[in-house]
Amino acid sequence: MSAPWPSSLVLMFVRGAPYCGQNVPMDTSTKREIAAAAARLVVEEGLEYGPAKRRALRDLGLSSRTALPNNDEVEAEVRDYIALYCADTQPQELRALRLLALEWMERMAAFRPHVGGAVWHGTATRLSDIYIQLFCDDSKSAEIALIDHHVDYEPRMVTGFHGEQVEALSVHAASRALGEEIGVHLLVYDLDDLRGALRPDAQGRTPRGDLAALRRLIESEKDK
Repeated sequence: MSAPWPSSLVLMFVRGAPYCGQNVPMDTSTKREIAAAAARLVVEEGLEYGPAKRRALRDLGLSSRTALPNNDEVEAEVRDYIALYCADTQPQELRALRLLALEWMERMAAFRPHVGGAVWHGTATRLSDIYIQLFCDDSKSAEIALIDHHVDYEPRMVTGFHGEQVEALSVHAASRALGEEIGVHLLVYDLDDLRGALRPDAQGRTPRGDLAALRRLIESEKDK
């Protein structure tokens, strides 16, 4: 006769109820509602996608275990929200942020900068931060460059594009076009990470662009 399981491992199940830690199923309309609520927070309050989705659950009175829409679904709602409510202002704000990103990428050109996120994909507003990935031979070289140029920065750890913890050097950069300071985050990666950084995302898009790619993007927007 086999030994009984330890009592600490015995789980009580209720027929029809999710077990502890399992996401609560939801229908398509609920998923869309969460994505739309999160999109409003992204655009109107400048929240990142993760915090916006969690806040949307609370605002809608849903369980914290409710399954969340993915980032692509939230991004689709962000684009719809911008088209409906921000079409007159967002293109100019996006251009200002791209020009500021270009300025910082030129300053940090020695470290193979690539811009990603909302600034690269075109959903950024004046409340959005700028995320620039640096691919360095020496992980401390970018920080030393900031020190040498007397740039005030705050080191922190953030989630990288593979879900890992990555060092970020965060600065407050003045945007002349917007008349305010914008958060610019320089994420420090090893040079070996560059190859994986350019793999297409779930939508088949290039997830980030280098200096030349950002310049082309800015030039193409001038013709529209």
